[in-house]
Amino acid sequence: MLVQESEFEQRTRDKLRRDLGPIISAAMADPLTVEIMLNPDGTLWQERLGEPMREIGSLAPHWAEAVINTLASHLDREVSRVSPMVEGELPPDGARFAGQVPPIVSAPTFSIRVPAVRSLSLGQYVMQGVMTQEQRVILEEAVAARENILVVGGTGSGKTTLVNALIAAIVDSAPNDRLVLIEDTREIQCSAQNFVQYRVAPTVGMTELLRTTLRMRPDRILVGEVRGPEALDLLMAWNTGHAGGIATVHANDAVSGLLRLEMLVSMHRHAPARPAPLIAEAVDIIVHIERTPKGRRVKQLCRVLGGEGGVYQTCTL
Repeated sequence: MLVQESEFEQRTRDKLRRDLGPIISAAMADPLTVEIMLNPDGTLWQERLGEPMREIGSLAPHWAEAVINTLASHLDREVSRVSPMVEGELPPDGARFAGQVPPIVSAPTFSIRVPAVRSLSLGQYVMQGVMTQEQRVILEEAVAARENILVVGGTGSGKTTLVNALIAAIVDSAPNDRLVLIEDTREIQCSAQNFVQYRVAPTVGMTELLRTTLRMRPDRILVGEVRGPEALDLLMAWNTGHAGGIATVHANDAVSGLLRLEMLVSMHRHAPARPAPLIAEAVDIIVHIERTPKGRRVKQLCRVLGGEGGVYQTCTL
């Protein structure tokens, strides 16, 4: 049964659309838009899938402040000099919004992360020069062999978009697999027919969702971004009959991704004294993607061979 949109939600949506103005609204309607950013100097920037950022116009400070205040009202919050930040989802499609006002910035600024409407395939990644044909074949074989893949990179490097392409590869190789996805905010686009998509809530975190996931008959478990002690629960799930998963972490290279996982595991109250062997057993392939001046590129593709003595052994593929 569809949930009827309340009159308040409709008014908020309509006011946001008016406050955002024609430039931002057009960019949000563009199926290739990934992110829209307003800088304190009033310039608007757009990032489209597979393209560098470009300036698309400007927004006056009072209009930017109106957008931030309208969203804050929708989230039942107040933005002021004492509380100068707001984060949440724009109705109705769940675009991720993060906005700030003075004194932490010189003028109102925000970023809108737009949920992907169109996803690239691994084949399209090759055509655009993001990865090589050899890397594509390795990843498709890893997906088909139910190997666990860790995608690493910095903010805005394209980790989620690559996960979407890997999901499409899963659907091609194992169309009957049941996928369970866990995210902090809605970003992953799942093309599978049989899937459940969870999002964290103020009272339900990643750890609780991972434990719930194990009772939902998953064939593969995917996590949008691992950022806390839930790393241990994910690794344990991957190691105990739920192979073929995908997760992302923020890191600057492949081995740093493993070290980041190690640090997150250590935050768990049941963290093992030596997490490296567990991590090396759970993670099969690491993909490091990076944003360069010429666009996104897969910089490293590695296989994890072991973690004896707390030192990770990898080989470049």
